[in-house]
Amino acid sequence: MRTAYRRLGLGVLGVSLLATLLGCSADEPTESAEQAPAVESATKARERVQAYLDAVAAKDVAAGRSQFCAVVHPAFDAVATGPSGDFADHFEVSQAQITEVGPGPRGEEVSATVSVTSGAEELVRPLLFTVTRDGADWCIASETPGSTASASAGAPEPTQTP
Repeated sequence: MRTAYRRLGLGVLGVSLLATLLGCSADEPTESAEQAPAVESATKARERVQAYLDAVAAKDVAAGRSQFCAVVHPAFDAVATGPSGDFADHFEVSQAQITEVGPGPRGEEVSATVSVTSGAEELVRPLLFTVTRDGADWCIASETPGSTASASAGAPEPTQTP
């Protein structure tokens, strides 16, 4: 009988030690219910824009299109591969990076900079994406030229190659 109590005691000690090691302590603060949606939306927005930037660099129009909300697909199709579109043949993306993510009036706003080479000229193009929830999924609702302030925060200055 004594052996059974020892085993039970060791089992309880082992479980509480395991819970402590895994960070399951009852007195540790957890992420509040208010913070969870904000963290999720910022994370999803960053993921969508990064996937789009990767698609632009790879010249994968279908992958880029899939990051946008269905309602803007017709506009995307009309301009994406046009002379000034993100997937235009004469543009080469040498660098693309997200510089800031934050809440906006219509969803999460993601600022990014894209270094683009066209012929002998290299430019840094600031972009502002609005990412929103569409049903159970997240998608890019709009892409507009960004401000030069966000571009200079994390990107090299535009240069011209001779």
